[in-house]
Order: sequence, then structure tokens, then C-alpha cells
Amino acid sequence: MTAKTDHAPVRMTSTQAWVSYLSKVELPVLANTLRRINELTDSRNSTVNELASVILNDAQLTSQVLRLSNTVFYNQTRTQVSTVSRAITLIGFDAVKSMAISSLIVDALLKRNDRPHLLRCLARAIHAAVQARCLMPKRNETALEEVFIGALLMNIGELAFWSCETDQANELEQHLRLEEPPVQAQKAVLHTTFTEITRGLVEAWSLGPFIKDVVAPGQANSPAASLVRHSVEMARVSEQGWRGDEMDGLLDQLSEDIGQSPAVIRDQIKVNATEAARVAVSLGIPQVTALMPGNEQAGNSGSTQAPQMDAELQLEILRDLTQSLAEKPDINEVCLLVIEGIHRAIGMQRVALLMGDRSGNDLVPRKLSGRGTEAWREHFTLPRDGAGALGALVPEGGCCIYQPDANARAIEYDRWLGRVPALVGPLRAGGRLVGLFYADNAAGDYTPSEQQLAAFGHFIQNAQLCLTLMAAK
Repeated sequence: MTAKTDHAPVRMTSTQAWVSYLSKVELPVLANTLRRINELTDSRNSTVNELASVILNDAQLTSQVLRLSNTVFYNQTRTQVSTVSRAITLIGFDAVKSMAISSLIVDALLKRNDRPHLLRCLARAIHAAVQARCLMPKRNETALEEVFIGALLMNIGELAFWSCETDQANELEQHLRLEEPPVQAQKAVLHTTFTEITRGLVEAWSLGPFIKDVVAPGQANSPAASLVRHSVEMARVSEQGWRGDEMDGLLDQLSEDIGQSPAVIRDQIKVNATEAARVAVSLGIPQVTALMPGNEQAGNSGSTQAPQMDAELQLEILRDLTQSLAEKPDINEVCLLVIEGIHRAIGMQRVALLMGDRSGNDLVPRKLSGRGTEAWREHFTLPRDGAGALGALVPEGGCCIYQPDANARAIEYDRWLGRVPALVGPLRAGGRLVGLFYADNAAGDYTPSEQQLAAFGHFIQNAQLCLTLMAAK
């Protein structure tokens, strides 16, 4: 069953029906992989190789874990990590588990759908997870990652539900559009609630005793579980601002959880929110940062702000590029570094390098990065002369921000390509167009900033320089 076209064969009318449907029909691979990872990391007999093996079975998951392993959030020493085994040894078993679960959740859900409700839920989940981990009094690695994953998965029922293209999902959207109270709407359409579905999935997917405590009814059994609950609620409330009676009440509760004053916590959570945006970018979903506190709708323009760039990582990759060019220009190595910079440091979700095909008439993908680019390898073709449905993506001059025509139609294999703002940068040899870098943010509702364009241009210059040096030999 595909997420985009098929519908649930029958209407679900109970919690158990939803749990069974989500586990067996819609998300069996996610359920089984999460279960396997939890079994490994819950066992004292687990080895580095066992966890590495589970991760290495999935190329996308491997790539994501390595990307996260080289971020300051997980790797404060900034020691370069290039293998999963090295990541587990250097950063820790539980931290790599945390990265793997985060990446699995994002990949499995967004691969199926990108409806606004799912993006909003993901933004809240990542924000809450970062808040819980950063607010947790420093004890040990296991405790830090436990609260991170607890917050990330506390609303897994809602996340799983919105990732599915069912009639009931469309109906619930209509109810919520009419501003019906959420729980009332859930009961009317689903015959249960997201909270009950979450509890069922936590049990069915064997997500562990800590998460079970977090989602259980009644009082939390530990300060850590209480911290997770309050972090999740605070992430929701913070979308309306950092002040107000509801936020003040939550700060008082967080104060009891961690033993800090509400004033200190208020300052800290603002810093943590910025960190959460960086983590979202590292997970490959910069579009959700526009839904986090601090990135709200910009004025009355109706467009959201571009995510913040990682200036430190940008400089680091540019240094690597300079060193690579100085030692031995290698176009493959340089282009991979350029794509990494565009993807991670600039914060673009999908990146492609297109180069001339054998005919010399078209540009076709040579290297791809990011979620949603799988179909590009077979179908994404740009006539060098700028003809065709996507011809406007071919720039007349240098690097620029592509602005779609208001009447641009969706192409069959990708609903966003050519219909959303993007960064494009040409590669030329002897004055002739030989390649092109393309980067967009799919469902992200914003135009890349001038700062992003400038950084994009810096990276493209390095690829152009490499071509020039090779041609001079």
C-alpha cells in the first residue's frame, strides 16, 4: 500500500484497530527496526558490531547517523567520525541509538507524507526532545538519551497517524480546520484519541519501560519522566511565545523537575530552541524549523523565514575544500563536500548535482542528497538550452534564487520540483554550461535567504575552481 494514493480498506473504530493497522499495514518496517534497536541497546550483552550492523543495513540511516555524529549537539569535541563503529566508540552506545531512532522516525514518516499536520508534529517532537536533553541535569549518557527519545516518541501515535493517507485523516483535518477541540474531533473521527494510540504503539513496538512510564496515565514515576512530559507541553505552548500564564505554569513545573529557578529556565529554553532548529537541519528537515519558536510567520507577508545556517560548519567545510584543492584537485571529492555544505551548513533539504549526458544536450543527476530525491536519478533531466517544463531552472548567469511561476504545474515524479523556490548554480568550462547544482526545501514554505544564496555561491565557486584547475593540466 502506498502512502500517496491508497486508502485504508476499512474504517478503524477502536484503539486496537489503529494500532494493528499502523503496525502491520502502514509502518511494519519502522516498527520492526525500532523494536530491534531497543532489544539491542537494552541488552548488556550487545556489542558495537551488533548495533552497527542494524544501522548499516539501511544506507540512508547510515548516512544520517554519520551526519549527526559530526554535529556539536552529539560530538562536542568535533573529532571527525567516518564509520558507524567509530561513532559508537567515540560518542557512545546510547547516543548512537538516539540518532538512529530520530533518523528512522523522520525518514519513515516523511517518506510517506508531508502534510502540514505531520510537519507541525515533527517540529514539536524534535523541539521537545532537544529541550528535555538540554534541561536534564547532567548525570550520564543513558539518562540524557532516554529523555531525548522519550520526548521524541511521546506523541508517536499522532505522528504515525498523520503520515498515512487515509479517509479518516482527511476527515480529521476538516474537523480541525473548523476549530473543533482536538480531543473531541479525534473521538468523533477515530473513535479513540492520539494518546490511546500512542500507548498502544509503545506496547506493540516494545519501545521500553521509560517511554511506557512517560505515556502512562496518572502521575509520572520519576523526575525524568515528568521532565519529558513538561518539555513536550512546553514545546507546544512556546509556539504562542515565551510569556503568558500557561508558560509561567510550565516553568514552575520544570523548576520542580530539575531544581533550577523559572527565570533561569526561561533563558535556557530560548537557547535550546535555537539548538533544536540546528538538530532539525542535521536530520535533513530544515523546513520544520520555520514552525519552531523564533521562526514564526514573518510580518504579514505570509512566508516563513529560512532556517538559520551553521556558520561554523560552513567554515569547516570550506577549509576542507581549500585543502582538497591545494593537495590534489578531485572533482568527485570536491562535489561531495560542496553538496554536504549546501545540505548541512546552508540548510537545504534536497541537493542535486547535474552534469552533461552522453548526447551533450541534457543535464542529468550525478550526485544526490536528501529525502525525496530517489526518483530524480531516473527522471530529472534538464535540457541545456532551457527548454521543457523545468527549463527555467537553468540560470542565464551565475548562482541565483529560482522563483517559480505562479502557474507552474506539478511534474509526475515530484510534486515540488519547479514549483518551489530553489538555489541554482551553474558550472562552466570554456564558457559552456557543463553542470548545475540545484537545492530546494520541498514543502518548506519560504524563499532561500540572501545569506543562503551567498554561502551557496561560495561552495559553487570551489567546484568551479576545481574544474578550472583540472582543465589547466
